Amino acid sequence: MTSITDTNINVTRQLHDRGQSLWLDNITRELLQSGTLQRYISELSVTGLTSNPTIFDHAIRNSGYYDAAIAEKARAGKHGEALFFELALEDLCQAADLLLPVHVDSAGVDGFVSLEVSPLLADDSAGTIVAARHLHRQAQRTNLFIKIPGTAAGLVAIEESVFAGVPVNVTLLFSPEHYLAAAEAYMHAIERRLANGLDPAVACVASLFVSRWDVAIKDTVVPALRNRLGIAIGKRTYRFYRELLASPRWQKLASAGAIPQRLLWASTGTKDASVADTMYVEALVAPATINTIPEQTLLAFADHGKVSEVMPPDGGDAEQVLADFNRAGVDIRMLAARLQLEGAASFTKSWQQLMDCIVEKEG
Repeated sequence: MTSITDTNINVTRQLHDRGQSLWLDNITRELLQSGTLQRYISELSVTGLTSNPTIFDHAIRNSGYYDAAIAEKARAGKHGEALFFELALEDLCQAADLLLPVHVDSAGVDGFVSLEVSPLLADDSAGTIVAARHLHRQAQRTNLFIKIPGTAAGLVAIEESVFAGVPVNVTLLFSPEHYLAAAEAYMHAIERRLANGLDPAVACVASLFVSRWDVAIKDTVVPALRNRLGIAIGKRTYRFYRELLASPRWQKLASAGAIPQRLLWASTGTKDASVADTMYVEALVAPATINTIPEQTLLAFADHGKVSEVMPPDGGDAEQVLADFNRAGVDIRMLAARLQLEGAASFTKSWQQLMDCIVEKEG
């Protein structure tokens, strides 16, 4: 059972007070049944939760909390993906109910949980659209996002899903250009809803992966540049985000009742033991954003993290740092495309391992 001991509770509240939501990047049945998630919500200002195939694979493979439910569902004729999504929705609907007061108090802006469509659909627009609508209906929760990757096929599915009224968490974004493409898909969907007399208040977040940039180039740049690229990418993306929110196009949608597509920092656990375990959380404090962090990072930040500087709307030193990487031979656009492909492949591998695990536990 995870415990909260000797934590600096005020520091997580400081993030909230600066306009940033803190979400947990984890879900397990143990977190729910032990009351730990509820304590994170009440004591550490956690206002949302995200999941992915890797998280569920670890949760189901490394505990006995799901064994009885898997066996029971298998006896009832459920197998593979259908069985998994029932398990996942049981967990995520319970978490969504815990977060419902946050969702209501924030007028539908915060208090979300997220469930990802099968990664096998990353290049299948039509299949993703069908899956997103089905999972949304199956959940019957207003505060549950369906995660869709920001791939070329995913962008088509994102627009159609939002147009259909499905709240979407756009995942696997790595660059400012990826973010802008996701924002375009979202805004076009909202414009279409307004043109068709539909409610424009459909929630969406755009998840930018941060730490994987630094892992990718750690052995190819001089020490002075290590662990700086992900944050610089985040800062440039934040500048684009704030410019978009101030644009006449978005202001017109907002005046009609649209909800901003919030920028979300993902992959914010430190991968390098030589730097602070709270580095990304402390560097990415920015109003009107979300930071979804692993449980270990949440507890580390609550224990010894600091909230000092807030990211400036213009991105601060991002352009100078990115110019340094350009001079060092790092092709950011090519690397972003590679990271998105690798991220999709990683989730596909976790998905296949998850399906294998479920088959083994079906008995």
